[in-house]
Order: sequence, then structure tokens, then C-alpha cells
Amino acid sequence: MNIVVCVKQVIDTEAVITLAADGSVERAGQTLVIDPYSEFAVERAVQLKEEQGGTVTLLTLGDGDCLAAVRHGLAMGADGAVLIEDDAWLERDAAQAAALLAEALETMDADLIMGGWKSGDTAAAQVMGRVAARLGLPWATMATACDVTATGLRVQCEVDDGVEVVDMPLPAVVAAQQGLAEPRYPSVRDVMGARRKPVETRPAAAFAAAAAPSAAVVASRALKPARAGGRIVEGTTAEAAAETARLLAEEAKVL
Repeated sequence: MNIVVCVKQVIDTEAVITLAADGSVERAGQTLVIDPYSEFAVERAVQLKEEQGGTVTLLTLGDGDCLAAVRHGLAMGADGAVLIEDDAWLERDAAQAAALLAEALETMDADLIMGGWKSGDTAAAQVMGRVAARLGLPWATMATACDVTATGLRVQCEVDDGVEVVDMPLPAVVAAQQGLAEPRYPSVRDVMGARRKPVETRPAAAFAAAAAPSAAVVASRALKPARAGGRIVEGTTAEAAAETARLLAEEAKVL
């Protein structure tokens, strides 16, 4: 089975985010890691390779700095990687990113395409669905289980108030949710071995999708306001209840 996993590099989700003077997210000095949802997908892909045989190839859109995230996935057990090198990758919207990934995937003969159902930075939750649509493939999102069957895949997906089980033929696209697989911790030997695994670099300019205009432009960014302290409502029980109701209706506007 030839599995391709789309991965992304993001700022560590535990980091404190700051904005640069131009309003962009400040990346200098931040710890950059493989996106957690991508990591779930890589782990399950490697497990499927161990169960079924085959190969796991990573595919990422980014610049040279994104090789750290790629190497992490290789240390987890992926066999090789393709980097679509694009200095403008941070400015590309979900439609552009999906178009570039899909164009690369058309040449990779994948039986199964995996990735995170959203990313830990923008949380747009669009790229994998757009990739599936461009390739004309069935897809399952927010996957918490994925197993090979005699006719293709059986995928368990998280939905509101329950679970949905989907049977689908291959090739297909599966977008990982937390719980799909617990990522392994690569050993020092795995990390050293990842440096010898092949990483193919393809310039974004070689893809027709790179010239497509952006469908969405970020107008501005702002950090969350500081959390305000609580308020103590005093008085008798009746007075406090009446004042609380008034505050919820007039200030919080939730009633």
C-alpha cells in the first residue's frame, strides 16, 4: 500500500503568540513543530504500513525551514518525503494550498492519502477536503479509527454526539482527528536514520496551481483581549439573583 501523508509545520501549540509590526504572526524565535493533527495521520500511516506492507511518503508545502517537521515524520517511520518549496506558503489560502498538494499528488500514485482534519495554527479545516474534491476521491474527516478491509477502508469518524462508521473504496482521503493513533516518540537511532532518508524538493513555480490568485486575503489579525476578572454580586438572595439576571441580559447579552 502506497500511503502519502500531507504534513504541515506550525508554531508549537504551547507557545505564546505575538504579532509583528505588520500584523503577521511572529515566527522568529518560536519552536516550530510538526502539526499535531498531521502527526496523528503519520502515526496511523506507519502502523498501516507495518500491518499491510508498502511505503509511507510525506508531502509538505513550505520553505527550507519546514524540513525539521519532515524529518520528525521520517524519524517516526515514514520512508521518504516530497517538499513543495514555496517561500510564499504562509500567505497562501486553503484553496491554493490544496491545489498545489493535489497537483503533486497526481504524480505520486497514492492508494491512501492522509492528513490532519485541521491544522493547529489556522484551524481552517479545509485543505484535505479540497484535496479530495480536486482529485475526485472519497474522503472521511475527523477520523478516530482507520482500518483496511477486503474492499477498501473502514473509517470511524467523530460527529456531533456520536460516531459515524464509513466504508469506502481505495484510493481515498482520510483526515485525522485526535485519537486516531498515539504518536510514537522516535529514538535517537530513528532520528539519526531520518537524516539518510530521501527528501525530494520540487519548486512551487513548477506547478500550474502556484500561479492561481488567492481567493481570500487576511485583512487583519488581533490577539485575544486579556481575560477580565470576575464580579461579585452582593445583596440578599433575591437582590443578587435579580442583579445577575440584569447583568446577563444587558452586559453579557446572553439572555
